[in-house]
Amino acid sequence: MNAVPTPETPSDVAALSYEQARDELVKVVSELEQGNASLEQSLQLWERGEALARRCEEWLIGAKARLDAARLGQQGQTQQPIAQTGGDEF
Repeated sequence: MNAVPTPETPSDVAALSYEQARDELVKVVSELEQGNASLEQSLQLWERGEALARRCEEWLIGAKARLDAARLGQQGQTQQPIAQTGGDEF
């Protein structure tokens, strides 16, 4: 999934895979929970965490769309009438 950076998602975050964004988000949350950062550092961590969470959500929305499309494709295949080959009819 290639993401286009938006004003809300920095370009370095937009280039991350789901797993990379998730892992970094876990680290950010851990740092915030420790409470050792200054106010300014905490705000920067919070903003980074928000961007990482958005990136994860983008990946999950994309994955859901792919799954939905695959399900619709399978349903369409199973609901297609069987074409007649022109054999004997009763």
